[in-house]
Amino acid sequence: MPKSVFLDDLQVGQSWQGGPITMTEADIIRFASEYDPQPMHIDTDAAASGRFGGIIASGWHVAAVVMRDFVEKAPFGDTPLLGLQIDDLQWRLAVRPGDVLRITREIVDITRSKSKPDRGVLTMRMTVANQDDAVVMSFVNLMQMPVRPR
Repeated sequence: MPKSVFLDDLQVGQSWQGGPITMTEADIIRFASEYDPQPMHIDTDAAASGRFGGIIASGWHVAAVVMRDFVEKAPFGDTPLLGLQIDDLQWRLAVRPGDVLRITREIVDITRSKSKPDRGVLTMRMTVANQDDAVVMSFVNLMQMPVRPR
């Protein structure tokens, strides 16, 4: 089992890379068919004549694959991830079939709880870029993390 990582083990400025994640047309259509069935995500003909000129991924699909990558990469070992809040979620550029996504995760704040001394809040900035280094999505994620048991 991977080592547990605690709030005490982390520092502002630490960062991790995620990906690569290749977005396929089949995956884009499959996800959107179930969760975001808009023509630009599921209908190749409608998408081709629409404002994006082709199929694009749902922003929620991009967010979901970024989350899966975070869980699979396990930068905090076997410490469970408990999301508290997402701020400033921005879908900046359309994600298209064939795009290869990479994620930069950076710790921007660490706050120990005053009322619950066994935990704290970790604030991370997530930046998702495509193969051309263009940012396609970004957000700030607040997560609850345990402190090292005494």
